[in-house]
Amino acid sequence: MLPIITCLPFEPLNGRSQQHYDRLVIVDFHTHIFPPEMQQRDEYLRRDATFAALYGNPKAKLATAEDLLASMDAAGVDITVVTGFAWGDGDLCVRSNDYLLESAANSGGRLIPFVNVIPQPGEAALKEIERCIASGARGLGELRPADQGYALADGAAAELLADVARRYGLVLMFHVSEPVGHRYPGKIGLPLEEFYRFLVAHPDVPVIGAHWGGGLPFYTLMPEVAALTNVYFDTAGSPFLYLPKIYSHAVELAGAERIVFGSDYPLISQQRQRREIEESGLDDQAKALILGENAMQLLKLNVGTGL
Repeated sequence: MLPIITCLPFEPLNGRSQQHYDRLVIVDFHTHIFPPEMQQRDEYLRRDATFAALYGNPKAKLATAEDLLASMDAAGVDITVVTGFAWGDGDLCVRSNDYLLESAANSGGRLIPFVNVIPQPGEAALKEIERCIASGARGLGELRPADQGYALADGAAAELLADVARRYGLVLMFHVSEPVGHRYPGKIGLPLEEFYRFLVAHPDVPVIGAHWGGGLPFYTLMPEVAALTNVYFDTAGSPFLYLPKIYSHAVELAGAERIVFGSDYPLISQQRQRREIEESGLDDQAKALILGENAMQLLKLNVGTGL
């Protein structure tokens, strides 16, 4: 059994003045990169239906680690979580994981890898997770159960994910589908009700609901949803999904301490998504929580250690 990853304690940044806020560590919790060989996408369009749905249009952008680091410099982003693609083929998951881990190792601490596996019973998934943890993985995501041939309603898959998250201090990130609204490539990922049931069953596991968790913040007006303290929501894809008022409403309903900045780069530029948050009308403390403090705490990073 591999040892649990240990991290330096997080130093809270709450209550910063505007002067300190200007030096906040900015963390983007949701981006995607692919190995250079996958930039020639034709082979992978044939091999994976989800990849074809998301990237079949030649205008759909694919990015490498070098592209992302350049974007971070331009947008003033200090740390970025790079997430694994939800391949339906375990071998492709491994290839993608390798690239994320290597890119993170060469980034000087600027890239934090979240890897992806197909959580089927047996040793393969567990071994791959443990291999990735030993090389620096800090979470699993962006998980898309419906696209990878499993359901969170399946007890075995859910228990495997929850168990490794507990054992190794991982954060889980799920692509959650809005039950209403317009259709778009890749919308189907995880039904909102199935996501909610997982949160209820595993209240001690930290979970990110990507893209505002499929609208779950609006349900926090229900006491049983408001009682969930293990779920956080990223802002990835906001301009394509919600009016700018989403920020003030979500802060009022779920609390700024439950929201993290996510861009979904390269779908949306990091600069654009950061600017939308900064122009949202939220107060400085809420912006500081969303743009970096919450992510630092979730990832157990110590601002005093450098990047």
